[in-house]
Amino acid sequence: MSIQPPDPSPRPASPSSGIRASHDDREAVVERLRDAAVEGRIDPDELDTRLEQALTSRTQGELAALTADLPSPEPAGEHPPLVLKGGVFGASRGPGRWDVPRKVTAHGGVGGVKIDFSRVECRLAEVEVEAYGETSGVTIVIPDGWAADTGGMDPGTGGLRDGTTSDRLPGTPLIRLTGSGGSGGVVIRHPDDRERRKLAKNPRRD
Repeated sequence: MSIQPPDPSPRPASPSSGIRASHDDREAVVERLRDAAVEGRIDPDELDTRLEQALTSRTQGELAALTADLPSPEPAGEHPPLVLKGGVFGASRGPGRWDVPRKVTAHGGVGGVKIDFSRVECRLAEVEVEAYGETSGVTIVIPDGWAADTGGMDPGTGGLRDGTTSDRLPGTPLIRLTGSGGSGGVVIRHPDDRERRKLAKNPRRD
């Protein structure tokens, strides 16, 4: 039996109900609706209807009405900032599943650093990656559907190579890249052909 979207009219308006909704507000509601469908709280047809309404909602009140009959989400635990130092032998995180904090700092050092988000699940709206290429550089790999903002990055002498697309999917985080390329440079991209073959050969198991 399909659950109809709750009617917001009987509820008293909150002070924020008329505030214009942002892209992040809409994406948070989209993610919450998808979780509710996975839990069996709303059926596929109702999910499609609510998703369409969420993506076209103009105010926070309209968004709130779409989740008013759903339980409040449990607050996500905050993971401490992650610091990776390349040192002499290099350092990496991923491509396996790992807990993503709001901030990751990487120092390329002599050995270089690679940060691979390919298999992570991240519900944060934004993740700040502060990268310093130093001698051997920093490489950041993000899944298709994730986007990056590299406007705060100083390319340094090693440069910044941005191989990402702007096609950000709802519910995915924005990688906000800051720092300096140093002499080794910083690269941010989606998986290359070899990495895609490995991902296809070893699909993630939830």
